[in-house]
Amino acid sequence: MKYIDHNKREFILSLILFLSFNLYFVFLVPNTSINYLLYLDFLIGIIYGIFIGIDSYLFVKREKKKQELLKSNELVCWEFSGLKESELIEHDIHVLQGQLHDQIILNDNLQDYITKWCHEVKLPLSASLLMLEKIENPSVKKPLKEQLEKINQQLNSALVGCKVQSNIYDLQVKPNNLSECVKTSIKNNQFFLIQNHFNLDIDVTESQVYTDKEWIVFVIDQLISNAIKYAKEPPILKIWSEENENSIFLYIEDHGEGISKEDIRRIYEKGYTGINRHNGKYKSTGMGLYMTHLIIEKLGHQIEAESKEGEYTRFKITFQDNRDYFNL
Repeated sequence: MKYIDHNKREFILSLILFLSFNLYFVFLVPNTSINYLLYLDFLIGIIYGIFIGIDSYLFVKREKKKQELLKSNELVCWEFSGLKESELIEHDIHVLQGQLHDQIILNDNLQDYITKWCHEVKLPLSASLLMLEKIENPSVKKPLKEQLEKINQQLNSALVGCKVQSNIYDLQVKPNNLSECVKTSIKNNQFFLIQNHFNLDIDVTESQVYTDKEWIVFVIDQLISNAIKYAKEPPILKIWSEENENSIFLYIEDHGEGISKEDIRRIYEKGYTGINRHNGKYKSTGMGLYMTHLIIEKLGHQIEAESKEGEYTRFKITFQDNRDYFNL
């Protein structure tokens, strides 16, 4: 049946040509013996039979190869040029779905491993911070605590990063006091704020916003961490909130190096660290703002950046009444 379908068009075309040739020979060629026509038809029949035989052989061979390929667990679409085989397409889709499923499982297992590893490392880290308090020599204590605090920040970033990039993530969205979220983030960064002698100007209302506290604190942490990293003398950090009938706005502003016009439209890209890489002054992975933007999108908020190079950088987070956004 497959072969008949395969040659149906060719057979009809050949029949039309054959009949046309015979009609032309009979009616339009005068004084010609019918034996010549029969002889030509015989030759044409032999040639056509040879063609059909070769084509049949190639078709059977192709079908046999296709059936063997359909049993494979690898992609096979490139084995046939001008692909029109729906069975092969379905086979490759099935293979790709299986490979994607396996890769998702591998990624989830890796994320679980990294998460557990971070929690395990946090135990000796917490013990080290407690033991550090017994050191009285400030010249030893201060640099050691700075490095331990940096490790703690990186572990927290890794933990949240595993959660936000996971295929299954648990959002705990509920009313949260915005001022408390900011205070928690300030506390998380207090060591570096104090060490760098930051002037803080905090004016955040006790407004309730629908968000996940852990994730929004991580976002604020990232923005404060950048403010600390790129600060200029005198270091200043301003955080304030505003609201209207529909939204609450949180602003985080530093008077640091700022962001160039060329960079600001790309700051949320994964791995992007700027055109001049801050002249090699800072080590940056380009992941902080990428993760920030990813979290903000998953929470249903918006984030905007405004900056003037050499003067300031201001981030604006917009919270809307999105309690129904997570019940869809």
